[in-house]
Amino acid sequence: MRFGWRAISGPVLTAAIALLAILLDRHAPALSLAPLFVCAVALAGSISGFASALGSTAIAMIGATLLTLGHRTAPGIAGADLAQLGLLALTTVGAAAITGLMRERLLHAFAAERRNHATAARLSLALDQVDIGIVLLDAETRAEFINRAFRDYFALPDEVADSKPPFVALMYHGRDTGAFELPEDELGVFIAQRMEMVRTGDATPINIAMRDGEVLRFVCTALPDGGRMLSYTPVTDLVRHTDAPERADHYRSLRDSAGRKLIRYLRVAE
Repeated sequence: MRFGWRAISGPVLTAAIALLAILLDRHAPALSLAPLFVCAVALAGSISGFASALGSTAIAMIGATLLTLGHRTAPGIAGADLAQLGLLALTTVGAAAITGLMRERLLHAFAAERRNHATAARLSLALDQVDIGIVLLDAETRAEFINRAFRDYFALPDEVADSKPPFVALMYHGRDTGAFELPEDELGVFIAQRMEMVRTGDATPINIAMRDGEVLRFVCTALPDGGRMLSYTPVTDLVRHTDAPERADHYRSLRDSAGRKLIRYLRVAE
């Protein structure tokens, strides 16, 4: 237990209650202070832990014993008084143990939450550095995370990506921006097929030809919690070598290795 205002607040409050009770004992001898002592011990346990609550318990028992002795005309303590003191001791110790334990568990839970948050933040930063587009969907197929590569491949604004859009909205965005190298009359079927793959968790790789000459290999991975992880791996150099040789220069001209950086610069300028 660290020595500070949190550690001493409970014992100080308990001592103040005991001293005030001794001073006012003549005017209100029948006043029961057991509930106040229990509340002071519980407060000490919730603020500073079990050690502070135990110190408050000791002070409460000393105060209660002094009050009991002050009411006795004969030496010693009667059996009824001992029973009341024993019940107060059990109650305050129980309150100290419960609140102290609850506080420790809450502190451990908060510490674990902070660690998990820090790990998630580092993972998010790491995924933003790769050239594979990654989208994490929840069980309702809403995007919980969209990394930088996906945003750049599909010219997805940050405000849209951060709003947790449904997967179908991402597909319509790609259609509306002309991202796919497909005739307009085939886009509807293409989107429906991708939606069905995501719904069923079909992990069959699909090559998606982009309007700028890139080819992305789309893979849907079903997650244990019912969500989906979608990956868009650039495989242009592996796929385009099978195209007609006379179009190779055309595809190379469409591909801009610094394109994603240019998009970032334009967004900053905006």
